[in-house]
Amino acid sequence: MKTAVLGSGGWGTALALVLLDNGHETTLWSYTEEKNKILKEKRESPMLKGVALPEKLALTADLDCVRDCELVVLATPSFAVRETAAKLKDRLKPGTLLVSASKGIERGTSLRLSEVIEEETGGTCPVVVLSGPSHAEEVGRGIPTGVVAAGPDEETARRVQAAFMSRRFRVYTTDDRIGTEICAALKNVIALCAGCLDGMGAGDNTKALLMTRGMAEIARLSVALGARRETITGLAGVGDLIVTCCSMHSRNRRCGILIGRGVPIPEAIEQVGAVVEGCYAAANARTLAAKAGVEMPIAQVAYEVLYEGRDVTTVVTDLMGRAGRSEYEESWA
Repeated sequence: MKTAVLGSGGWGTALALVLLDNGHETTLWSYTEEKNKILKEKRESPMLKGVALPEKLALTADLDCVRDCELVVLATPSFAVRETAAKLKDRLKPGTLLVSASKGIERGTSLRLSEVIEEETGGTCPVVVLSGPSHAEEVGRGIPTGVVAAGPDEETARRVQAAFMSRRFRVYTTDDRIGTEICAALKNVIALCAGCLDGMGAGDNTKALLMTRGMAEIARLSVALGARRETITGLAGVGDLIVTCCSMHSRNRRCGILIGRGVPIPEAIEQVGAVVEGCYAAANARTLAAKAGVEMPIAQVAYEVLYEGRDVTTVVTDLMGRAGRSEYEESWA
């Protein structure tokens, strides 16, 4: 199968290697010729140190690489998805499988990224969402990983499953794109908060409380928007939340640690040295919660810290001081 991966960051590069290892003709596209040149010269991504890029992996900065492809992966940062998808419309043949591997919600429209891609490509190509607990640093090294392919229908999802599935990269299928994408975006907000707790020196009890109640918030919003409950407890939900909140591979957690230690937010983002999707997702979570009429206190205080200058040290006390309630009150509705 002829394939292309758009976005040569760590995640895009790792997915290109998975496709290549599965015997597909694969091209990795970079946004700039400068970045493409570095990859060609070093045959290694700066985001995946020590992982060699085989000579048979084609490298380019020319978007015409998608022409005649049977499968195209979009793995750009969330803010670049619309721009990239718009440039594909006249280059794709109808029916090309499009795989959305970016995690986030579009700021300003609050659209899921699969919706953005469909909007810009005219709906002539099916869009499948690939998500789950999958740090690029581990996928690139062939460490066993499991993800979910969420398609508009099971048959389309199975086609993506077949393209990516291997003994080191296990793919499950679902037709719940809503739940898969909401979980993928909002777990980054909870991971930022988890990092803040680590940075402030909070204990394991506090972090477990945050993760569990954060998952309840994600579930509440997801179900209100039409997701399946089963998705929340699967790889795209609980699985991705665990790995993002607990691993130092997580940019969101690392950024949160710095914020929790008192580093100013712009400086914390700069020190991470890559896109921190949770910062975008916090604003979108607030907007979506208001539209859906659901309560998300953790996401709300995350927004206040990130965008309104609230002191992070006051947040835990305020959340702990909320009125008592049943654990299951409004957990799923």
